[in-house]
Amino acid sequence: MPAYLDHAATGPMRPEAVEAMLPFLTDRFANPSGAHRRARDARRAVDEAREELAALVGCEPGDVVFTSGGTESDNLAVFGLGTGDGAVVCSAVEHHAVLDPVESIEGRVVAVDRRGRVDVDDLRRVIADGPVRMVSIMAVNNETGLIQPLDEVASAVRAAAPDAVLHSDAVQAFCWTDVARMCAPVDSFSLSAHKFGGPKGVGALIVRSGVPLRAQLLGGGQERERRSGTQNVAGIVAMVVAARCTAAERDAEIARVGALRDHLLNGLLERIDGVVDTLGPDRSDRAAGIAHVCIPGVESEALLYLLEREDVSASAASSCASGALQSSHVLAAMGVDADLARGSLRLSLGHTTTASDTDDALVVVPAAVERLRNGGL
Repeated sequence: MPAYLDHAATGPMRPEAVEAMLPFLTDRFANPSGAHRRARDARRAVDEAREELAALVGCEPGDVVFTSGGTESDNLAVFGLGTGDGAVVCSAVEHHAVLDPVESIEGRVVAVDRRGRVDVDDLRRVIADGPVRMVSIMAVNNETGLIQPLDEVASAVRAAAPDAVLHSDAVQAFCWTDVARMCAPVDSFSLSAHKFGGPKGVGALIVRSGVPLRAQLLGGGQERERRSGTQNVAGIVAMVVAARCTAAERDAEIARVGALRDHLLNGLLERIDGVVDTLGPDRSDRAAGIAHVCIPGVESEALLYLLEREDVSASAASSCASGALQSSHVLAAMGVDADLARGSLRLSLGHTTTASDTDDALVVVPAAVERLRNGGL
C-alpha cells in the first residue's frame, strides 16, 4: 500500500468537508454579493462560517478575512498591515510567502539558533536599528516542525516596538497546536485550509480589531473592503468544517501522531548510520506531524526518487512551482553544513497516517539510503 508522508505539503480532504462543499458547487451556487434570495443564502453561509472559524481560533467574526490561501494571507499581512514609517521584520526561517515579500521591500531579517528558534536577543537588536512597523514570526516551521516561542517574541516586540504590528504565519500550526492560545499574543495570523483537511485555494488572515489593514486587491469591496473578490463560498464552508473536525480531534491526534513520529524517528536513527535528527533529542517543542532528518552520503533528489518507486511520498527542502528541489534556506539559517543539508528528508504525518505507513517507511528509507551509498539508483 502507498505510504503518504507529505502532509505538511498538503493532505487529503476530510470527508465531512467534501460533503459540506458539494451543495455550494451545485444547488447553492449563487454569488454572496448579490441581492436576491439565492445570494442571501450564500452570504448567510459565509457569515455562519466566519462566526464558527472565529470561535475556533479565538477572535471576533469581524477579524476574519477570507483569502485564497496561506500565500495570499502572508502577502496581505506583509504588504497590508501597519501604517506609517518603519521597517518590516521577519525571521530567517520564514516560509517564502513571508520572507520573499519582506526582502522585496528591503525589510530586516532576524537570526535563529541551531534548532531554528528565533534569536530574541537578535530580534531586539534588529528592532533597535530603527523604527519598525511590523514583525512576522511563524508559529510552526514548515520544514522542521519547530514551534516558535510566540509568547517570548511578543513580549520582546511589545517592549522594544510597542506600536509595531505582530503577525504570525500559522499555516502549519492548526493541526498541532491550540491556535487560539498560541496566537493570542499576536495581532494577526495566517491560515490555509488544505493543511488541515480542507480544500486548496482558500484560507484566512486573522486581523484583530483596531489593527489597520491596507487592501491589496481592489474592486468589489468584499471582506469589509480589506480583500476584494467574490468569496469562494464552497471552499470557505468546507474549510470551516475541516477546522471544526480538526479542533475536536486535536488532542487525541497530537498524542497518536506524535507517537508515530517518534517511532519513525527512532527507527531511522537506529537503522541508518550517521543520520541526524535535525532538531536534536528535544521533541517537546516540535509539531507532532513532522519528522525531519539529514542523511550524510546521499542526495535528497535521488533518495526521493527511490522512495517514490516504492510508493512512499515524502519531501526534502522547499520546492519551486516546477517541483524541482531547491536548497533549504531554513537549514542554512540554522547553520547546518551544506553537504549534510543536501541529504535532508522531511516525513510529515497527518490525520490519515497509520502505523503501517511509518512501518513501510522504516523498511523503504534505510534500504534506499544503503543503495545510494553503494552507488546504485
